[in-house]
Amino acid sequence: MYTRNELMFPPYAIPALRDLRGEEWRQLVERVAALPPTHPDSLAFSLMMIRLDGCLACETDSYRAMRGCTLCAAQTIRRFKGSDSELLQAYKDAHRDVTAFLTNEVKLAA
Repeated sequence: MYTRNELMFPPYAIPALRDLRGEEWRQLVERVAALPPTHPDSLAFSLMMIRLDGCLACETDSYRAMRGCTLCAAQTIRRFKGSDSELLQAYKDAHRDVTAFLTNEVKLAA
């Protein structure tokens, strides 16, 4: 039986990642989890996780997908070989990309 899974990292999975790393990571997760899913910081967190988890290559019938997005994301964060600083930099990179996209979208709509 399949668990609830999405096409890409869902914002409802963010709180489950809270206690998997150090204090700076916990603070980031708490702050982002309190935001609406459409907030740029939340979008940036999701983009970071999509990149780390490899969501674009996930197949619906794969073991990862059958376990569900929350467990996949938690495993990815636990197994991340880099430092918390590297994770926070990945978030900042994703935030920069989201901001650039949203800025460009606003320009196109004007």
